[in-house]
Amino acid sequence: MSVTDNLKTIRAGVPAEVRLVCVSKFHPAELISEAYEAGERDFGESRAQELMQKVEILPKDIRWHFIGPLQSNKVKYVVPVAYMIQSVENEKLLNEIERIAAKHDKVQKVLLEVHIAQETSKHGFSEEELTQFFAEKMWQNYPHIEVCGLMGIATLTDDPEVTKAEFHTMRTLFDRIKNDYQLNSFTELSIGMSHDYPLAIAEGATIVRVGSAIFGQRIYQ
Repeated sequence: MSVTDNLKTIRAGVPAEVRLVCVSKFHPAELISEAYEAGERDFGESRAQELMQKVEILPKDIRWHFIGPLQSNKVKYVVPVAYMIQSVENEKLLNEIERIAAKHDKVQKVLLEVHIAQETSKHGFSEEELTQFFAEKMWQNYPHIEVCGLMGIATLTDDPEVTKAEFHTMRTLFDRIKNDYQLNSFTELSIGMSHDYPLAIAEGATIVRVGSAIFGQRIYQ
């Protein structure tokens, strides 16, 4: 099936109020253009160099989401072009995003990544660290950052009950922070990928990140 056909199938199961981020990392510009022509505007990349290359040659109204681990020394490349950085995993990264965003006179939208998976290789704030971040109102230290919500990656498993439980944990955490601190910007819960996005939508995701189900298997370079 073509990218356009894949998108029709996926769009049929994604409610209008849920943002679909087409995960275009490792996929060529031609496939992104096909998705763009089908009406998509939100695309996800995970490497600064690849993102910069695509920004140069693809339409300027694309909203680029950075979704992978971000090294501090790459922040200077990502902030000028990213609509949202979804993978903010610690305060060190927040500090660097603030510094670079201030230089560009930009307020950078971010999501705080939460470590919900069983794999230790996954990144993100622990629930305790996140609780402390909001309890101490640490977002106020970053005038050039808009904390828009949370992002999480579930354990890679064939057991849907594990995935649902982790997504439910994310939703509970999101709701608690939203209710306790009443941040106007705190509206986004980014969970779910190609293999589990229907479960994420059922748990209240506002953003799903879908790649291989749209573009096919990635070609790693």
